[in-house]
Amino acid sequence: MSDLDAAAEQTLLASRALLGVVARSIEPALEEVSLPQFRVLVLLTAYGPMRSGAVAERMGIHPSTFSRNADRLVAGGWVRRVEDPESRLSVLVEPTERARLLVERVTLARRERIVEILGRMPAEQRAVLGEALGAFAQAAGEPSLEELSVLGL
Repeated sequence: MSDLDAAAEQTLLASRALLGVVARSIEPALEEVSLPQFRVLVLLTAYGPMRSGAVAERMGIHPSTFSRNADRLVAGGWVRRVEDPESRLSVLVEPTERARLLVERVTLARRERIVEILGRMPAEQRAVLGEALGAFAQAAGEPSLEELSVLGL
């Protein structure tokens, strides 16, 4: 096995571990909203109020599908519809404070779990890992929020 293949195997192993952290951090939120709904909340929390059509486009779904999803989110108190200040004919969807807190709670749980895992590593390994992950992230390029929202990140 080449060095490149060995590094790829180790990276795949690490990616599965990180996906486990992501899954465990989202799991409690899924008792309150569905994964597609959580994806919407992440998107709106990151970008702010958006027209429904723009949300549907970024989510890769049909506008009517998003409209039904938005109705459920409004009914649950997760988002609200507000007048677009740029066009009185348009309506924006924005996250409520409840939605922002849910997204924040998931992010904090994810961060705490990562800190816990890193705490089990010797300091010198953490330093090497930090450099390696930084280099990997730079080589991979920054993923768009749309790419990440598929997983509710």
